[in-house]
Amino acid sequence: MNGCIETDLSSRAQPIVDALRSSGRSVVTAESCTGGLVAAVLSHAESASECLHGGFVVYTKAQKHAALGVEAGLMQLHGAVNGEVARQMAEGALRRSPATVAVSVTGVLGPNPDEDGNAPGLVYLGLAEAGKPTLTVRHDFGKVDPDLIRKETVSRALEMLLGAAQGRK
Repeated sequence: MNGCIETDLSSRAQPIVDALRSSGRSVVTAESCTGGLVAAVLSHAESASECLHGGFVVYTKAQKHAALGVEAGLMQLHGAVNGEVARQMAEGALRRSPATVAVSVTGVLGPNPDEDGNAPGLVYLGLAEAGKPTLTVRHDFGKVDPDLIRKETVSRALEMLLGAAQGRK
């Protein structure tokens, strides 16, 4: 452990922060099932305050709509766990922040399906960058321990951010 964050996660933050800083870029997060853990991990890196603007923790559909502008009708029809919601979360965070990169996470930790019937372990991530098309990725971790889903989700979000920080997607 590195403080309250597992060392294997926190050690991955420094290269992201270094790459963002060296390119004059910055990041914001929009998180649902990870509850702000991606931003917390990034905050462990030295000089994170120079490129981490913060994060939106939006656990409910109502908060996704209010804080990030995710279309309420979309979530009414298709639920809050899908690629389009992940895209709108990332793009909403980017619009509501001076950051140049945004990562979003929406998913189901379990142990039970969500209110829309999505199975535990289903997660969507989004990556929005100023001037580039938004990337969304689906992961199905299966019905495993919710803490493992959370950790794997944060790990995948960090991978996406490192790619963006280093100029690749």
